[in-house]
Amino acid sequence: MTGLFVTFEGIEGSGKTTQISMVAAYLESRRIPCLATSEPGGSNLGRTLRKLLLEKSGLHISARSELLLFAADRAQHVEEIIFPALQEGRVVLCDRFSDATTVYQGYGRGLDLDMIDRINDFAAQSLRPGITVLFDMNPERGLDRVRRRDADSPAGPDDRFEVERIEFHQRVREGYLTLAEQEPQRFRVVDADRDIDAVFSDVVAALEGVLGE
Repeated sequence: MTGLFVTFEGIEGSGKTTQISMVAAYLESRRIPCLATSEPGGSNLGRTLRKLLLEKSGLHISARSELLLFAADRAQHVEEIIFPALQEGRVVLCDRFSDATTVYQGYGRGLDLDMIDRINDFAAQSLRPGITVLFDMNPERGLDRVRRRDADSPAGPDDRFEVERIEFHQRVREGYLTLAEQEPQRFRVVDADRDIDAVFSDVVAALEGVLGE
């Protein structure tokens, strides 16, 4: 692999999707080939799985089924989208990856972490990010952002995870911070509860350090 794999992680409402768009534009301005993608839904198959996984409906999805559906999305995404882009030498910017599964289905849902690690490794063909930017903030603040964003929608939030109890989101945040403590060489933790430009400045600084290498 000659490209650089960068993942963006964080709780609901942390602003990572906005930052990915800004980083992609920044890299393009520097004529650095890049690809912005996301999970779930980064491939054609993934878009179908995304509807099952995120949209509110009367369909019950057990925690184990949820884990395996995310793994199926990732397996297709890595093989069809991410690997080819890395082989072309691009910087791949991915909105959520294996760490999200570890914290949402592991710390959040309570599934066995070792089992999740094995499933993640199989689905991703052992692919690991070169750098992971973690957008950290208080879950209550993040969910408040989500509520304000969805205020104009008569249907309200359309994401199953956004309507989980606050305790779930607190476990997710704690999971992310635990992973960052375990792998400080990979994670760059950014305070996301600030103005967009201030956050972007920190993200660019983190990426420049890796791109310079």
